[in-house]
Amino acid sequence: MPTSALAAAAPPSAELAVLDDPVEQQAFTRWRDDGVGQRRGESSFLLTGMHCAACAGLIEAALAAVPGVERAEVSAAAQRAQVRWDPARTRLSSLVLAVRAAGYDAVPDAAAPARALRERERRTALWRLFVASFCAMQIMMFATPSYVAQAGELAPDLRQLLNWGSWLLCLPVLLFSAGPFFQGAWRSLRSRRLGMDVPVALGIAVGFVASSGATFDPNGVFGHEVYFDSVSMFVAFLLGARFLETAARHRAAASLEAALAGMPETARRLRDDGEVDVVSVHRLRPGDRVMVALGAAFPADGSLDSGRTQVNESLLTGESHPVPRQVGDPVVGGSVNLGAPVVLRVERVGADTRYGAIVSMMREAMTQRPALARQADAWAGPFLGAVLLLAALSAVVWSWIDPSRVVSVAVAVLIVTCPCALSLAVPSALVAAAGALARRGVMLQRLDALESLARMGTLFLDKTGTLTEDRPVCVAQHRVDAAGTSVGAVAPSDRQRAVALARWSSHPLAQALAADMVPGDSGGWSEVTEQPGRGLEARDTTGAAWRLGAWSWVVGVQRAEPVLPQALPVVWFGPVGRPTLRFDFDERLRPDAAEAIAALQSDGVRLALLSGDATARVQRLAVRLHLADARGDARPEDKLAAIAAAQSRGEVVGMVGDGVNDAPVLARADVSLAMGQGAMVARLHADAVIVSNRLSDLVLARRLAQRMLSIVKQNLIWAAVYNAACVPLALVGWLPPWAAGLGMACSSLFVVANALRLARA
Repeated sequence: MPTSALAAAAPPSAELAVLDDPVEQQAFTRWRDDGVGQRRGESSFLLTGMHCAACAGLIEAALAAVPGVERAEVSAAAQRAQVRWDPARTRLSSLVLAVRAAGYDAVPDAAAPARALRERERRTALWRLFVASFCAMQIMMFATPSYVAQAGELAPDLRQLLNWGSWLLCLPVLLFSAGPFFQGAWRSLRSRRLGMDVPVALGIAVGFVASSGATFDPNGVFGHEVYFDSVSMFVAFLLGARFLETAARHRAAASLEAALAGMPETARRLRDDGEVDVVSVHRLRPGDRVMVALGAAFPADGSLDSGRTQVNESLLTGESHPVPRQVGDPVVGGSVNLGAPVVLRVERVGADTRYGAIVSMMREAMTQRPALARQADAWAGPFLGAVLLLAALSAVVWSWIDPSRVVSVAVAVLIVTCPCALSLAVPSALVAAAGALARRGVMLQRLDALESLARMGTLFLDKTGTLTEDRPVCVAQHRVDAAGTSVGAVAPSDRQRAVALARWSSHPLAQALAADMVPGDSGGWSEVTEQPGRGLEARDTTGAAWRLGAWSWVVGVQRAEPVLPQALPVVWFGPVGRPTLRFDFDERLRPDAAEAIAALQSDGVRLALLSGDATARVQRLAVRLHLADARGDARPEDKLAAIAAAQSRGEVVGMVGDGVNDAPVLARADVSLAMGQGAMVARLHADAVIVSNRLSDLVLARRLAQRMLSIVKQNLIWAAVYNAACVPLALVGWLPPWAAGLGMACSSLFVVANALRLARA
């Protein structure tokens, strides 16, 4: 019986049985109707044990073989799987069992089990790398006398003793450190596919066996040359590259957990008798009434049942200013309550909320396999097959020419064609470039995104938090008459009184005004109160009441608000019924935004502004930055459609954003960057995070990526020239195994040294 069928039939353990609880499934499963009244689940899993694109195909095949699975998509880069399944025919626990039967592991895309799995994988990878590196250094020390000694200087018994020491030190490298290569090769062969681990494992095994034969019997069929140093160094090099890739992937996964923490885990549900129950958000149902405290996030989509407040939706909708909400107004789950405690009537929960929809779109974009990965799958098999066939043919030919040299020639061919330099050509350059960018404050989360960044022709830019600062700034102040018309300049003392009153509020506009307050100046205000969504009221030293906030709040009566020349957020100040000051606010452009935009345009990049903010504000900013293409009021679906349309025209598309609403397009874009102060969920699915918050670093990153691409081409050319020169020598028997091993090591060192030039950039 196939392993997948066994997994489907096997009863789940107590640990896996929890996955079959419908309540728990809400955290990582989205339910859909197939159009004929049947429910289908779409579940997301985190995977471990993957090392190449071929692993994705093996897991997809294992999942597809489970009865009831309709579609399985696996992303090797993100190490995630998305599975569409029929709950009437299978269980989620069966899916995990199928993945485990294929030689991998899977956990729901949730924090606790995934964190433990990542920590175990990281610890094991670090130990493998340490053992391989430590033993390689010691083996090189034992091998040095054989390389530097002249003929007759090294006694045979001493050489034999050094070989025995190298053999002992190579055992842990073979049995422990090289384990992932042998496991990957076995999985590939078992599924009748060729992966990069097959020639790697074969080269390690043959090299060790031939060296062991030479150690046990120097006069036997294997000869007297050993190359334990080449084997151990080869393993250490490849493990180092894989560890760096694993570390970057784990940082990204940890960011996702922090992002999902933005949604509360519990809610305070009101009962009909007025009592409050603290329940899991997964237990909420449409119609429930929930208390939401000041500063807390709304646990679901719904409408206000009682109270008035202001809501910060910037990380969900792209709207940069807090939005007033009163009874009956809709509220988006995940937005933050800024005004006052309110009661929410739940309308949509879990995956049906807007937050859940955004996360779902993000996961779907992440699991799409890019075209480059499909192309690599197409040519990788034939290439690796040719390498193995070449080694086999050399052994057959030499069995006719000189049987005593069959093993020596075959081992030399395998070592020469072993793709060490080829496999290091790209990762070494990527790691060096990533280090240089990290020193500039650009942290890469997906190393191979540098290639897309170098070839990027179109860049979409978000507005709020990307081109502009994430906080408003007071750009103008006016002394006004009773009708709100500007009549002159503001006296410093009057401004300071307004600033001192603004200090009492946590509203973003009040905080922006309070930033100019002189330390220690209280303004003499007393009896300060705040009306959510309206403003502040306080009394001065004479007992007169003053107000700071909206026009209707300050004038105190129903009077038409003055029409201002620009649609900017404003705050009014004055005695009740008589406004005297007006403060205009706007977003502050990042200091280097204009320079960065000009530099990108001069490099031939087509720029487009794509924001969820109001169209008027987006167009005004586009004029300032000389951007011809600018679109406002863009929903996450609109942004994703714009990215897909550009990609369908064959363009290499980039995206820079900072909010949760940007996460789906960041995941879908060919290359994406998130600002350092942005939402965690956006930072996770970006290929790089601009921690410095300097847009000029985006320009430097692209230029460094282009230089990296040039270095990669040089490395690939060198690897090709090396193989073209050495393979014929090995085939005709002019290149002994020790020379092949030394040449492979020198070739790898050249590739790494050439890549390290990027680190000095």
